[in-house]
Amino acid sequence: MAQRSNAEKKGIVRYRIIVKGIVQGVGFRPFIYNLARFYRLKGTVANTSQGVLIEAEGQEETVHAFLASLKEKHPPLSRITALEWDVLEPCGYSSFAIIPSGEGLGKEALIPPDVALCADCAREIMDPRDRHYGYPFTNCTNCGPRFTIVRGVPYDRAKTSMARFPMCPECAREYHDPGNRRFHAQPAACPACGPQVELVDRQGRKVEGNWLELSWRFLQDGKILAVKGLGGFHLVCDARNRAALKTLRRRKGREAKPLAVMCLLETARKYCYVGPEEEKLLSSPQAPIVILTKRADCNLPDELAPGMKTLGIMLPYTPLHLMLLNGPLEILVMTSGNRNGLPLAKDNGRALEELGGIADYFLWHNREIVNRCDDSVVAVIGDTAQILRRSRGYVPSPVKVAVKSSSPVLGAGGDMKNTFCLLKGNQAFVSQHIGDLGSREGEAHFFASLENLKNLIGCEPEVVGYDMHPGYRSSRLAAGIPAKAHFAVQHHHAHMVSCLADNGVDEDAIGVILDGTGYGTDGRLWGFEILTGDCADFTREYHLAYVPLPGGEQAVRYPWRTAVAYLMKYLSAQGESLADRLFQSRGQELEVIKRLVATGFNSPLSSSCGRLFDAVSALLGLCYHNSYEGQAAIELGEMVLDPAEGKRLIPYPFFIEGKVIHPGGVIAGVAADLERGVAREIIATRFHNTVLAMVREAVRRVAERTHIKTVALSGGAWQNRYLFSLAKEILPGDGYRLLVHRQVPANDGGLSLGQAVIACRRWQQCV
Repeated sequence: MAQRSNAEKKGIVRYRIIVKGIVQGVGFRPFIYNLARFYRLKGTVANTSQGVLIEAEGQEETVHAFLASLKEKHPPLSRITALEWDVLEPCGYSSFAIIPSGEGLGKEALIPPDVALCADCAREIMDPRDRHYGYPFTNCTNCGPRFTIVRGVPYDRAKTSMARFPMCPECAREYHDPGNRRFHAQPAACPACGPQVELVDRQGRKVEGNWLELSWRFLQDGKILAVKGLGGFHLVCDARNRAALKTLRRRKGREAKPLAVMCLLETARKYCYVGPEEEKLLSSPQAPIVILTKRADCNLPDELAPGMKTLGIMLPYTPLHLMLLNGPLEILVMTSGNRNGLPLAKDNGRALEELGGIADYFLWHNREIVNRCDDSVVAVIGDTAQILRRSRGYVPSPVKVAVKSSSPVLGAGGDMKNTFCLLKGNQAFVSQHIGDLGSREGEAHFFASLENLKNLIGCEPEVVGYDMHPGYRSSRLAAGIPAKAHFAVQHHHAHMVSCLADNGVDEDAIGVILDGTGYGTDGRLWGFEILTGDCADFTREYHLAYVPLPGGEQAVRYPWRTAVAYLMKYLSAQGESLADRLFQSRGQELEVIKRLVATGFNSPLSSSCGRLFDAVSALLGLCYHNSYEGQAAIELGEMVLDPAEGKRLIPYPFFIEGKVIHPGGVIAGVAADLERGVAREIIATRFHNTVLAMVREAVRRVAERTHIKTVALSGGAWQNRYLFSLAKEILPGDGYRLLVHRQVPANDGGLSLGQAVIACRRWQQCV
């Protein structure tokens, strides 16, 4: 008691502080330790499952200064979501120390995403005098694996896949040295104590020799390597070797889908235009694949991205990548290591089994990948960075939303580009890219990732939102998850709410959803939708006229079939005659398709924007077969003129009757231009302008009647550079508040966020 009285007389106080957010695995405890010593405070700091717990004892004004510095100067990779404290009786600490982690009560600590290689570690692995020279697992508190190696919270080495690698004395010394940047860096390692690389052949037999020099030689010889990275395997070959590219495409069955490449920044500038925002993204801790426009003099093989003006490029984000590029090869294909339809391979044995028919050699290591995580993909359109695939570098950072759920909610996502979302309080945790659920392996990936994320954030969903399509696998999986309530959510409403949630908005809005296929409340296939509504419900205001899809899903795979349907519906005999001329090579199959359209047999009706794009793409002879999702629409989007020039072209005619947008004039106009020999670039641009004119007119009518002035753009078609850039210019100019995606994709990768928020709102209305 005497001790407390003396402390009180001296103005000594003790604060117990809890810091929540991304504060583990980012150098936060070392930062607190050094900050406390700077202010001559006594006490402790520890990781807990709730966050970082600090006990700070000293003069009250000094503790307040400490708190102010904590909020203003925290490590750049950290993110504070809450800072709470209690004032307690002083207890007479004699020093300040980092103490062992504690479990705490609830799990509120956030695991950071994986972080790209920092400049300091990059210098060390290239310095022959440094003990990390040539070591492909060098990292520190500012970089390295996080999410992909963690099993639980609090984030400590014992709860990661690094637990099996005891530190050597030198690494332990750095780990415990407050002045070292590896102070409490959980994945820290060196050649003496850490993971090791091994080069093996297709039978898993070790190839003797220097793995790096052998890898260079094999790649120069046109071989394909399966390389184990942070979140899974990549398939790698020389990006300048046309024969190797053809071999990779043939073995993987990847006919035309663009291949991502990896190179240094100066090489990226050599082949593509790199703007300031694009350079910032490439060099960021997230290090995503960034879609760049190829330079006019780019002489890379067309096989990298057939029919495309763009190329997906990422910088080396691990030491292993940097070492592979520090040799005779300036640019490497670095595409996802999986067989078509299967998840990314992450385990050595499975990789050998699944990729043995594709890769000639395997460059792997003995550090387990706990959480599979594919590369993220981003495109800069105007001044907006659009995430096309949100995964490594971004997950599991949450999206803060305007709703707050008292019961944890799961959004199950879609069947393609699947992600799921766990909504806890007002934080939405959208998973890494899961991808296609059309296989047992895909379903297993979904459930394994769901269990891992539930464990990390301490969340067991009590409410489930899922797509209302009766045939979706994601809906079937969701139905089997125990919960208090399950809510079927209309696909395009989920898109709209995903955009609202992405912007922290919960209010009435006009949703402009331009998408591929989604099941509608009338049992038909929707996809060009003008909606009004909020986070609980919606009204369908306008939609594109329905057209039959001859053969159903086959029409999605073969866009020329949809083109025949549009020609026959809107141009009758003239359209049938044009179809005979354009698609005569299809022979008897064309006659079958015409009969399907005429009778309506096996031809579901669709209002999809994607199918309209498919039809025009096929009419222009760009794409008759979608070898990957959205190929025809993407290639049509690549054909347009620059927006500054293209927006001067007059749209094709269309009209709106009742709630239906009729595109007959568009089909007639495209057909007439084809007959006159108008350049495909002009036709493609006029078509894009027409889609924007349709949107603009429909939005004007809705706003005039409802007085809603907030417009949300969602759906995969808004990843079209031309459409998006002109919409961002035109709609605000018309007086609307425009909301676009920034944190999650506009495509189906963002669907789960909308489902979770809608299910939350509907559950709140029930209880």
